[in-house]
Amino acid sequence: MSHLILLLFLAPAFADGGSQKSTPNLCSNDVSHKRQKRDWIWNQMHIKEEIDTPLPHHVGKITSSVRNNNAKYIIEGEYANTIFKVEETSGDVYAFERLDREKKAEYELTALIIDRTNNRSLERPSKFIIKVYDINDNAPVFVQKVFNGSVPEMSPVGTSVTKVTAVDADDPTVSGHATVTYEVTTGGEYFTIDDSG
Repeated sequence: MSHLILLLFLAPAFADGGSQKSTPNLCSNDVSHKRQKRDWIWNQMHIKEEIDTPLPHHVGKITSSVRNNNAKYIIEGEYANTIFKVEETSGDVYAFERLDREKKAEYELTALIIDRTNNRSLERPSKFIIKVYDINDNAPVFVQKVFNGSVPEMSPVGTSVTKVTAVDADDPTVSGHATVTYEVTTGGEYFTIDDSG
């Protein structure tokens, strides 16, 4: 009795993770001159995961239309003043750790602006989210160590033998980041495998 061993190789579809350039999350103040309403102003904040430059990393800027020389920005929340800190006069928000999207994809924080002389709030607190952009930093892995298959002798070409499955932890909504392709590395003279495994 002879045995045929089929070895499979996963080919990760790594996209060019370095081609994205981050744009500063600066906000413009397009407030009408007729009547100024106090309000928080900023764009939604994003940061790329696993940034390989010295910490801290600039995330964005919280800005209020309040004009007060004693104004001080504060952030609150589970990760405030640990992972994320705000520069109290400018509102610039920084990350003090390298972030991993596969561990946590977004962070919810609260922005406050207070009068530093009496700690009185100058604006209603506002929640904001920091989203972590995915980079293609995970290789696909098989969902089990061994896949068994069988096929009757003299079966016609194209007969299904087995199905294998691998998964990739990267963000499937980013083109190519979680794409898995399969390749037969041993036994290719007898077997082929398609993109579905």
